[in-house]
Amino acid sequence: MNKKVGVELHCIFPTTIYKTNINPNFNKKEISTINKLLKKLRPNEGNKISLDSYVLNNKNLKKFKDQILFFVKDYIFNVMKYQSSIIPYITQSWFNITDTNQFHHKHAHPNSIVSGVFYINSNDKFDKIKFFKEDYKAIQLETKEFNLFNSTSWWFPVKTGDIVLFPSSLTHMVETKEGDNTRISLAFNVFIKGTIGTNLDLTELVLK
Repeated sequence: MNKKVGVELHCIFPTTIYKTNINPNFNKKEISTINKLLKKLRPNEGNKISLDSYVLNNKNLKKFKDQILFFVKDYIFNVMKYQSSIIPYITQSWFNITDTNQFHHKHAHPNSIVSGVFYINSNDKFDKIKFFKEDYKAIQLETKEFNLFNSTSWWFPVKTGDIVLFPSSLTHMVETKEGDNTRISLAFNVFIKGTIGTNLDLTELVLK
């Protein structure tokens, strides 16, 4: 019997990636500070990172740090709707430098709740960030066409001024770099202060 049946598709429990473009309007002192920090690098798996892993603690970058925190709070409180009693703060922050034919290995960020990347120099024709869904599948069926329902990885092009925020547990990477530009990004982790859980439910945890 050929009867047209209405079908509804629902995507539940999505992983939310927050992406926007900002203009920090770096002043001369901020540019000088960033350039100095970028001169002191160490090897990473596939590319290079700054020796300083707390770059946003530099007093000359306080305005920029506050700007990043504005978007972190927007993601946490207005998108994810977490309780307003918590206070998010940036823990570690560092620069990533990726040249042509280099890459940034597949990884996640332990000891952090939200992580983010701000792109200081990036070309969306060549540069992207790739995320992975790391759940075990006992049976792996072949897919003829990928979409949001069946994909186990997804990537976003990124350009200068973009900021991307995501849960720290989400695995991500930078594939082998194409193009002749040097990709420079600032990565950072976010944790929280305050009380989560409740005394009555025996789930209370005070984070100072």
